[in-house]
Amino acid sequence: VQLVESGGGLVQPGGSLRLSCAASGFTFSAYAMSWYRQAPGKARELVAGITSSGGNTDYVDAVKGRFTISRDNAKNTVYLQMNSLKPEDTAVYYCTAERSYRRGIIPPEYWGQGTQVTVSS
Repeated sequence: VQLVESGGGLVQPGGSLRLSCAASGFTFSAYAMSWYRQAPGKARELVAGITSSGGNTDYVDAVKGRFTISRDNAKNTVYLQMNSLKPEDTAVYYCTAERSYRRGIIPPEYWGQGTQVTVSS
């Protein structure tokens, strides 16, 4: 199983970034996908999740209305569109895969290596 994130970087407050996660080694369309993040000195937290079909999405309150999770099962890729970024969004963002979406109650089975997002002027 491989999950490879890309698209992170440095952006000014109010800016946008689009993260991508390319998946391989498993049946992507059968897995729920999520994005987690971990800021320095803080616990890892769920950001957003999407069911295997893409029919349902879920967001933590801190990103609702600003972030959008989506997936393309034909391309084995999940995305996180991040708009109106704030300094508190600065973190390493991780792509994850799990057979059933559990909203962080149980950690997902598979994790990517992470991509750094820094929001700063």
